[in-house]
Amino acid sequence: MTFLRSYADDLPLDVWLTQRIFPMEAQLTEEDIYYTTKLGLLEYIANGITANFDMYLTPDSIAQAARDCKFRTVQTGAIHNYSQSIEELEEWYLKYNQEKDPLNSFLLGFHAEYTCSIELLEQIAELAEKYNAPVYMHNSETKKEVNECMKRYGLTPTELFEKIGLFKYGGGGFHCTYLSEGDKEIFRQHQLHVITCPASNAKLASGMASIDDYVSEGINVALGTDGPASNNCLSMFREMYLVSIISKLKTGEPTSIDAETALKMATVNSANAMNLPECNCLSAGKLADLIVIDLDKPNMQPINNITNNIVYAGNSQNIYLTMVNGEILYENGSFTNEFDIEGLYAKVNEIMGSKRKA
Repeated sequence: MTFLRSYADDLPLDVWLTQRIFPMEAQLTEEDIYYTTKLGLLEYIANGITANFDMYLTPDSIAQAARDCKFRTVQTGAIHNYSQSIEELEEWYLKYNQEKDPLNSFLLGFHAEYTCSIELLEQIAELAEKYNAPVYMHNSETKKEVNECMKRYGLTPTELFEKIGLFKYGGGGFHCTYLSEGDKEIFRQHQLHVITCPASNAKLASGMASIDDYVSEGINVALGTDGPASNNCLSMFREMYLVSIISKLKTGEPTSIDAETALKMATVNSANAMNLPECNCLSAGKLADLIVIDLDKPNMQPINNITNNIVYAGNSQNIYLTMVNGEILYENGSFTNEFDIEGLYAKVNEIMGSKRKA
């Protein structure tokens, strides 16, 4: 979604999605998605991110972009009533989990309750049962989404998903801005992950998730950006800062979500939510995905507390090195692979220009 950066700002979610995002996405080719994915992966690398969790349209071109950038990508299904099929979802799940590609894996998923028929959700639940697989989706992002689901089924999205059997083998929800007490109990029972997107939720005025409650109740909370069309950047520094600050504002407690908790959300919690336990910490036997933070910068001095500096003062200028799978991809302000950066920028602008004219 990098091609839509700064294209659909200052709009509510339903207008943003249906009038600006979906019509543009419908014009994308597989080749378009390959190049726009590469742009996003380079932004991740420069921002000290070593893996991404991607829900999008053409998994094969996304996987190729990950290989070409030597970046770790976990994909999840983006199926809904108007795009992709159950057969494709199963094909991708098997392909990217049986090939043992060191940089690509795939988890079952779908877009959201409001874009999927009940029959489609039941078919996804059958796949989950067939493969004992977790399932991921956008969940309870706005009040409107929850209220309309209640009108349709008499259940919240989370309750509906559990009733159908989508959570039998775990999984998680992106956003989870409005979870009821019953929803939270379902998350606890099934050990589901909340992937909160504080910048996107704030920018779209979708709401402030009760992150402090989720953490205190033992729900694993990971951090996401929601992508450059709604955010508009791909920075864990900003998400860490905002998840803490917004929680303090929502609860009225300055002790809510301290820096250590926010840092854990961006690292170990996110790796666990992405089904990457082999990447969740620096330890013997784990995969060599790591970053080096440059403390020799004005915003990192004095060093009273390194964790607090990283979460409350850090930004991309502090990324000295990014390593994925034991290979250095970025060092001292430069990408180590021979990317045609200017050519990629020109290509993405060309792609966006052609869509605007269509």
